[in-house]
Amino acid sequence: MSDIQRYLLKVDDDKAGAEQIAKESTRSKRPDNVALYKNKIRIDCVTEVESKEITLIDLVQSLGEYINDEDPSIRSKAVTYLSNVIVTLPETTLSRHQIQVLCQFLCDRVGDGGAISGLKKLQCLKRFNGEMATMTLRALLEHFQDLMIRPHSQRLQILELLHELMQNHRTALQSLGKEAIVGITDLVSGEKDPRSLMIIFSFLHVIMVEWEIADQAETLFDSVFCYFPITFRPPPDDPYKITAQDLKARLRNCIAASSLFAPYAFPQLIEKLDSTSPNVKKDVLQTLTACASSYGVAAVSNYSVTLWDSLKYEILNVQEEDLAEEALVTLQAIATRLGVGSNSTTQTSSLATYLKPILAESKKQLQEPQHKQAKPIGQILGSLGKSSSSAFLLIVKAIVPALLTLYQDSDSIASQKSLLEVLVQLCNAAVALDQMSDAKLSFSGVEHPLNSFKDRLFELFSQALMGTASEEVTFRIVALQGLLRLCQIGNYLQKSEVGMIVQYLDEIVLTADLGGRDDVRNEAIEALVTISKIKPHLIMDITFPAFMARLPDQASEEQDSYIITLEGLARLSVERSISDTLIRRLLNKLESVLSNPGPATYAQALFSTIDYVLSRRDLSTDPNLSSYHEKIVVSFVSRAALASVDSGPQMLIEPSTLEILGRLVGRIIRALDEHRRKSVALETYTFFLEADAPFHAVLYGQDVPEKRRYTLILSTWILASVGSAASTLYTVADDVDLDRLLNEITRLALLETVPLIRFYLLKQLALLVNRSSAPQGPNDAFRIMQDPLNAAQIVDPSPSLDATPVVFWIAKALVLRLARTEEVLDHVLSLLSSKSHGLASARGFAALLAPDEVLSKENGATIRLLARQRVFSICAPRIAKEFRAAEDLAKPHYLIALSGILKDVPTEVMMAEIDTLLPLLLQSLDLKDQDVKAATIDSLIVVCRESPVAVEGHAKSLTARLAQAGGDERKDTAKVRFNALRCLQIFPGRVKESVLLPLKANIIRGILPSLDDPKRHVRKAAVECRAAWSNLGEPDADD
Repeated sequence: MSDIQRYLLKVDDDKAGAEQIAKESTRSKRPDNVALYKNKIRIDCVTEVESKEITLIDLVQSLGEYINDEDPSIRSKAVTYLSNVIVTLPETTLSRHQIQVLCQFLCDRVGDGGAISGLKKLQCLKRFNGEMATMTLRALLEHFQDLMIRPHSQRLQILELLHELMQNHRTALQSLGKEAIVGITDLVSGEKDPRSLMIIFSFLHVIMVEWEIADQAETLFDSVFCYFPITFRPPPDDPYKITAQDLKARLRNCIAASSLFAPYAFPQLIEKLDSTSPNVKKDVLQTLTACASSYGVAAVSNYSVTLWDSLKYEILNVQEEDLAEEALVTLQAIATRLGVGSNSTTQTSSLATYLKPILAESKKQLQEPQHKQAKPIGQILGSLGKSSSSAFLLIVKAIVPALLTLYQDSDSIASQKSLLEVLVQLCNAAVALDQMSDAKLSFSGVEHPLNSFKDRLFELFSQALMGTASEEVTFRIVALQGLLRLCQIGNYLQKSEVGMIVQYLDEIVLTADLGGRDDVRNEAIEALVTISKIKPHLIMDITFPAFMARLPDQASEEQDSYIITLEGLARLSVERSISDTLIRRLLNKLESVLSNPGPATYAQALFSTIDYVLSRRDLSTDPNLSSYHEKIVVSFVSRAALASVDSGPQMLIEPSTLEILGRLVGRIIRALDEHRRKSVALETYTFFLEADAPFHAVLYGQDVPEKRRYTLILSTWILASVGSAASTLYTVADDVDLDRLLNEITRLALLETVPLIRFYLLKQLALLVNRSSAPQGPNDAFRIMQDPLNAAQIVDPSPSLDATPVVFWIAKALVLRLARTEEVLDHVLSLLSSKSHGLASARGFAALLAPDEVLSKENGATIRLLARQRVFSICAPRIAKEFRAAEDLAKPHYLIALSGILKDVPTEVMMAEIDTLLPLLLQSLDLKDQDVKAATIDSLIVVCRESPVAVEGHAKSLTARLAQAGGDERKDTAKVRFNALRCLQIFPGRVKESVLLPLKANIIRGILPSLDDPKRHVRKAAVECRAAWSNLGEPDADD
């Protein structure tokens, strides 16, 4: 049996196998192919096939009886067989003459099918020329009626061939002119498949842009506009990832490809603008914008006024904000296109003709500025003004004098505000133009259009801002924005005028009421930040002295005197030069404050401001880093240590001050290089003090006073921020090793009576355990965790001593790095059944996975990506199992522990075990612990959203518990009540109505007490929850 016979037999059932047979025909001679050689005719210019044992011409001749068969399917398969052979051949196998012959042969057989893949291969070859390309195109066009009815996969192949011909041989195809255009438009008409349309729009765009299409413009336009608007929605699992936006973009490019389309595009697009569909309208507006940007000036000018008449409705009678914005973009695109040219400011220019009816409409609408259409008129003028310097000039000459007159004659704040908003829009346009290089060139050599109105605008905005009652917030904000825009226009205001505006803004910030509305103050600060980028010297010369003068030299009980000022200074410190100056002055102010007695809150505010300023900078590249290290880290840390022994400012030893200072010094230390961090690590407990200083380290001391123990807060921050350099502390120091250090910190934590100090000692312990690189580190830590009292050498502990926090913080350090995880979790889980420590252990689970600002990746902690999943996968099943067997008194311990874990576990991880956990979560709602209850409801909210089916079986008991929790202000906190109502609100619309309808009346009745809740946000949640349940089972408004 010959290869062709085997191919024909196999191709219907096994296409891949048939293609393999075709490939083998080019590689080796088969015994049953001997018959092919009996009548072989040698052709000199035909090279042998790859194997040199059979020529391609022999192969073609062997197909004779099949290619000429009366059965079309056999002819198609025979041609496909030949095409598969051609596709397999290397590029250099065929000569130009062979390609010519094969091309002619396949073109003649296009109608039989199977030839397209061969032609695709041939046209990729270097020896395939323009003559062959035109031959191929003509063959496709001649058979277009047959090709159009083929299956999609074959049509797609044809379109791909056409696209490749257009890419590789466009000059040859272009020579066919009208013949090709008409034929191609006929060939592609009626196509609906997205993949095919993407290809069609692509090569038609080439024809529209590069070919001479004057005589066929309407034909080409109609061939693509018939698809407008695109309403395609891809299936959920579309493997081709073609979106409606992809199709819309390519179609839009075609419609906007040539000015010759203007007589057809603009009228039809304007007609479609009457559609009631917002999506269609948006598509029309975006297409109009593309056409206006692409077509020539003459083409756009012919329809500019008509377009305005259609577009103004979308803006002046706004129904959808996004449609109004699109319409503004379209108007601007038209003005931009018409503004091209040196004479566009003359009254007879296309731009002036376009703007004339717009300006007339604007003047008419502005006669009643309090009317709702004044705002869109301002948006229109501002958008048009941004299009070009020519448009801006024409608008300013026509509108600004009228605006100023109207403002002067207006006697109401509402009217004045509307007029100011229009002026601000024009100033926005001036700023936008100033940032465009071509606009700057257009204004060069001529006076800025706003120059003649500068004094009046400055006076008008200033008077509105500073001369209006403080209650007129929105009016003053508009005036403030106007002054800011005047500052932003390049070389418009004098330095003294900008300085006066800066003084206005300073006054607004400094005289603001801390308890009142801060809208104007916030706008003033943002304006100062913007000016600082333009004229930073004015901020340093005017604002800084004014603000610093308002900062007292010593602390007082009245926070109003410095909180607003410090906030303003912090937000102003955007530019490097300004922030450097601010930090220097704040450090000087700190020295003055610390030298005077008073409450520590002022010093804390100063430290917080410095920390905020430094947080916005990359300290690792800051040239002042060494200075910050000396003046902040070394200086204040050492003085805080001395303060603990009454030899320094007592403000520095306040617990809140130490926490703020710790964060600040930690930020600076993290930015230091490795060498300096190692030297800092050695000072973790000695605080940069000399040996003869009155301060002595807390470690290994006995009966250390409480004030001195507070320095351990700073030690924790230093230890955290030095990262891996912390190992220096117990590898270089003679009297310290890791095991001894861990035992000592454990001892201090167990004996500490001040909760805050104990909290920081536990963080230290966790840091050392988690970051330890010693092989024995996890083992030593696990030993301490199993018996903290023995490790701390506490022989006779007091009854009140609780080692549970030590156990859980060490456990936290180990599980985050996934060290001895199963053993650690097994130990802490075993504590839940304890009568004496079970409750404390249950609460300790909340710390296991909770994020911590000290034990963090930023500070070099090892936190494995799968730590949360690992802890959950071990703990959740065991808690569920042991809960069922636990004594009644111990059952709450398991529920509390589960709640503590779930709050930090990813949703997808928790949902995998929801069937096991849901019964436990329901019982957790009966606990009195409010934190556990709130966390449980948070978990239930996630469950209801992610898997409503899971709660259907528990809907009755769950909704009853939630309704009870949402309405009992005597038992439950506001957080619990609010969360319960939020959770209840989720049920309607997610859980089946058939499950909820029997519960509806009871739930609505249970929500009623919440409507009178003393907390406003709880009442609001109750109203929304009741509405959701009341609508349950009711018909929709549209039904």
